[in-house]
Amino acid sequence: MKAKTGVILVLLAAFVYVAAQEGESEQNVVEELLVETLVKPETCSITSEMGDTLQIHYTGKLLADGKVIDSSLSRDPLVVELGKRTVIPGLEQSLVGVCEGQKIKTTIPPHLAYGKRGYPPTIPADAALEFEVEVMSLIQSTPWQKMVNDVFPLVCLGLVPTLLGMVGLYLYNKANAQRPGKKAKDKKSKKK
Repeated sequence: MKAKTGVILVLLAAFVYVAAQEGESEQNVVEELLVETLVKPETCSITSEMGDTLQIHYTGKLLADGKVIDSSLSRDPLVVELGKRTVIPGLEQSLVGVCEGQKIKTTIPPHLAYGKRGYPPTIPADAALEFEVEVMSLIQSTPWQKMVNDVFPLVCLGLVPTLLGMVGLYLYNKANAQRPGKKAKDKKSKKK
């Protein structure tokens, strides 16, 4: 009887502990992208759009404990072309609509960062991140660049199947064509 009571108490204590841990972790969960402007230049006539190229300095931290996971401050600024997915989705989304010289702090939920996999060993699974970003330069994309970025992939999607079809037709015709200089022999001439 005493053994059963002891086991039940241990299981109850474990259940309460797990429930308390889940309650604490739910308080730290970030569900949506948050962007806070820290510094905005007096003149901000041009804001970034998809297709623009930014040079940024950043410091990324784990939201849970503030541990720095990466920083560009000791290197050259990072070049980011918006829409090319060169950075995590949450950071890219937070860079749309910023000015040259602007500083932002963005809190990125796990699904817009590294998700359930994380980036071991630096970033654990389901980790929310916080980035402080300074936009060093903003280069707007030209109409030609926009056309190339928007139209070129569609043209390639159309050309690749056409090209493959033409290669297939060529190979088919080549396989079925008679070779020049050799005459077809019928079975009767072979028996003689």
